[in-house]
Amino acid sequence: MQTLPRVLEIPDVFSNLKELRTLHLSNNSFIGSFPSSILSLTHLEYLGLTNNSLSGPLPSNQSMLQKLTELNLSYNSLNGTIPSWVFSLPLLSSVSLQHNRFRGLADEVIKTNPTLKELHLSNNHLSGSFPQSLVNLTNLETLGISSNNITIDEGMNITFLSLSSLFLSSCQLKDFPHFLRNVKTLQVLDISNNKICGQIPNWFSGMTWDSLQFLNLSHNSLTGHLPQFRYYNLQYLDLKFNFLQGSLPLSICNMRKLILLDLSHNYFSDSVPHCLGIMASLTVLNLRKNNFTGSLPPLCAQSTSLSTIVVNGNRFEGPVPVSLLKCDRLEVLDVGNNVINDTFPAWLGTLQELQVLILKSNKFHGPISTCQTKFCFPKLRIFDLSHNDFSGSLPAKVFGNFKAMIKLDGEDTGNIKYMESMSNLPFVRSYEDSVSLVIKGQDIELERISTITTTIDLSNNHFEGVIPKTLKDLSSLWLLNLSHNNLIGHIPMELGQLNTLEALDLSWNRLTGKIPQELTRMNFLAVFNLSQNHLIGPIPHGLQFNTFENDSYGGNLDLCGPPLSKQCGTSDSSHVPQPLESEEDEGETYFFSGFTWESIVIGYSFGLVVGTVMWSLMFKYRKPKWFVEFFDGLMPHKRRRPKKRAQRRRT
Repeated sequence: MQTLPRVLEIPDVFSNLKELRTLHLSNNSFIGSFPSSILSLTHLEYLGLTNNSLSGPLPSNQSMLQKLTELNLSYNSLNGTIPSWVFSLPLLSSVSLQHNRFRGLADEVIKTNPTLKELHLSNNHLSGSFPQSLVNLTNLETLGISSNNITIDEGMNITFLSLSSLFLSSCQLKDFPHFLRNVKTLQVLDISNNKICGQIPNWFSGMTWDSLQFLNLSHNSLTGHLPQFRYYNLQYLDLKFNFLQGSLPLSICNMRKLILLDLSHNYFSDSVPHCLGIMASLTVLNLRKNNFTGSLPPLCAQSTSLSTIVVNGNRFEGPVPVSLLKCDRLEVLDVGNNVINDTFPAWLGTLQELQVLILKSNKFHGPISTCQTKFCFPKLRIFDLSHNDFSGSLPAKVFGNFKAMIKLDGEDTGNIKYMESMSNLPFVRSYEDSVSLVIKGQDIELERISTITTTIDLSNNHFEGVIPKTLKDLSSLWLLNLSHNNLIGHIPMELGQLNTLEALDLSWNRLTGKIPQELTRMNFLAVFNLSQNHLIGPIPHGLQFNTFENDSYGGNLDLCGPPLSKQCGTSDSSHVPQPLESEEDEGETYFFSGFTWESIVIGYSFGLVVGTVMWSLMFKYRKPKWFVEFFDGLMPHKRRRPKKRAQRRRT
């Protein structure tokens, strides 16, 4: 194998290398056109120029590459038509031209090539009907035409007797390709991201593809019920983002080799078959945003292979199944937005691989209990318990277990990776986990979870007590939301050590004291909310604090200084509001906290006018006693209400 020095443009000197058998120049920065002298290398067997910046058309003159078996020109900017010699080389078995700008194939009819097994044309600018020239390549095993504007006529006679992998995603298809009726050897079928609508046809669901392992029908407009598939060797089934409804067919239970099942973003209903808990190979289960009801199935009851469980956005009820204790490979558990009624499942801390735990928007209640094991939640990076009925104090010991949120000395933060669940299929890339989080005030669904996404969201609960100082140890924390609770005491100045924090929300609590100057050390802080507390004194300045607006501090009547209009020194800043003792007192506090000087002036002016008029009428008709009795009847005597513990209103 000969190598050439890396240059910007490939020199056209290959005519002097007649004996060259392998030319591998991939993953460089070559520009310019395809060197035509390469076509004269009569002994060349492998040609690889992938992942460069080559442009222009391929030479149309006759090729001398009679011994070439593999051609890879993918990931360039080549354009024009694909010349016929590409498909007519006698020994050629694999052609990869994906991710270029080719607009069509040469007009010449391609002769039958019995050696061509793989053809990759995805991500080009091909348009119109399915290329008639490709119909003659009857021995193809892999055909990729994804991300083109190809149409397939129903009456087109296409016969691929040996086709095993077909990629037709993002091709503007409006119907299932009818030529699939003639294919008996299919292993991989991807027709996702098209415009296929209506029910899955009977002929399709009735196909006896015993070899089918991968089926992707996602991102279409499929409706109706899911048919009884007979693909018993299926390992990958992706139906997300359709309009499918009804119960899951029992044929799901016969797919015992399933590795991935993604039914998210549909309208499936009723309970989930318990057989999902005994599938030995199931690694990814995603049921997000459907209408499933009943209790969660006993997942991992007889299997420990699950790494991702997402059931967010359904109507599951009951407790978290204890069978999850056997999911020793579990990395993502998202049961948010259901009606699960349970206490905090501290026993999940024994799952040493768990990185994402989302329990938000359910009916969880009680305190956050601590684990009984030495290593508890050691890899947890996303911890979301928001919008539940948790109570008690914030457990400092639990936070101390979150070792994955601690930035270690020498740790490489520049190398960002994403969470993946391995599919174990050689022809499929890994499945990337996704999650929905409230980020900077907005509910955002992250299509990929990066290794630097470290969040704690305990908002909208009934937590009491002080903010633990141990939070300072979570040095890689990215988002911290403790809003809408009953937290008291001062803001720990130690939080200023969280120098990677981008969002901090402590609003709607009962925090007192001054805002620590140490918080100005947080250089990456983009969202900061301390509103609706009882904080006092001047607002610190410097770095990120100079960018925050009034709404970061609203509802704290004794805060002063920019960006607020209230100047420091105009009132007794040492006054600390008394704790709220009754619902009545709290309601009055919220009522008056909304008044501004404009509303006071308007009320005063209105009262002055009304009072003057009533005073004049009273003396004009000389019946002051009648007016006194009239207004006394409108003002019932105030009764004292029994004092009870204030309950904060959740918003």
